[in-house]
Amino acid sequence: MPRQVDYEDRRRQIAEAVCTLIARSGLEAVSLRDVATEANVSMGAVQRCFRTKEDMLLSALEHISQHVSGRAEQRIAAAASPEAAATLLAHTLTELALLDEESKTLAHVWLAFATRASAGDKVAAVLHDTYAKLHDLITWLIRYGQDTGEVPRSFDPDGEADTLLALADGLTVHVLAGHHTPAAALNILRRHLAHLLPDAPEDA
Repeated sequence: MPRQVDYEDRRRQIAEAVCTLIARSGLEAVSLRDVATEANVSMGAVQRCFRTKEDMLLSALEHISQHVSGRAEQRIAAAASPEAAATLLAHTLTELALLDEESKTLAHVWLAFATRASAGDKVAAVLHDTYAKLHDLITWLIRYGQDTGEVPRSFDPDGEADTLLALADGLTVHVLAGHHTPAAALNILRRHLAHLLPDAPEDA
């Protein structure tokens, strides 16, 4: 009997191949043929999973959006015991800024989609949903810090979340552009957190 194909796994495999190609050559260089080669599948297999190139690109964006959100959520879930808000917030923002070497591909792909988005299109809608989830997560962490007494009640959680998310995003761009090293970007992040959380860990 022919081997059963796990289409969800195949779609994920293709999405990862798309992300690799985008990081290597940019969005416009992605073709069905190159994706099939990178994913080590036939062009027919790609076409059975995705009707159009746009569908394929959107799937890759959703894949990477889930990965970006998941990094932060996994950091919180992996805590062996309830951690201080300073620790959780510092570590979460470090994950979101994609500053380490192994995050470079992820950062390139995220920026490629962000620059492609225009108001009202499907790419922008996926990005909007992802940023909304990340904003809610950071807001929750700040409120947690207010409950533990680490963050002053005078701070507006929504406003601070906007600032921190924009800072993390901006540092991603600065590192990719070579304006800052990952270490310098991390220091900028720590300095900003110091005004919000004086006890933020030095090793975040």
